[in-house]
Amino acid sequence: MKIYVKSFSELSNLEIFEIFRVRTQVFIVEQNCPYQDIDEIDKTCLHVFMKNESGEVVAYSRVFNRLLDKKISQIGRVLTIVRGENLGYKIFNQAIKVAFDELDADMIYIEAQVYAVNFYKKFGFEVVSEEFLEDDIPHVKMELKKAKVD
Repeated sequence: MKIYVKSFSELSNLEIFEIFRVRTQVFIVEQNCPYQDIDEIDKTCLHVFMKNESGEVVAYSRVFNRLLDKKISQIGRVLTIVRGENLGYKIFNQAIKVAFDELDADMIYIEAQVYAVNFYKKFGFEVVSEEFLEDDIPHVKMELKKAKVD
């Protein structure tokens, strides 16, 4: 499966639909967490995703520079629909490349669900906060500095 990196204006109507469909499926329905998933960031971020042969989005993340510091990128909304095929690793690895190479970040920031911390540590991310609740789901803040991956 091919990985796509597109700005909002480059997405087709079907791709926008698929991205919002899978994000709703995972973050709102599966996690039973009603919150405002679609936001203003969607219009300005880079969407990193994989599609299956039918055109359905099966892995996704979004990457954007934080408003207060353009040298810090943030990755969010990381998901996979297909399990056991290493898609999470592939999509997140590409999101890291996008942050460092395309957005010229010196550091990447994420707010990780606690159950996924070990996944992010495999990429070199370090926990930099105490646990906190975001929409009633335990999270921690994590960071990866570019110097660690160079």
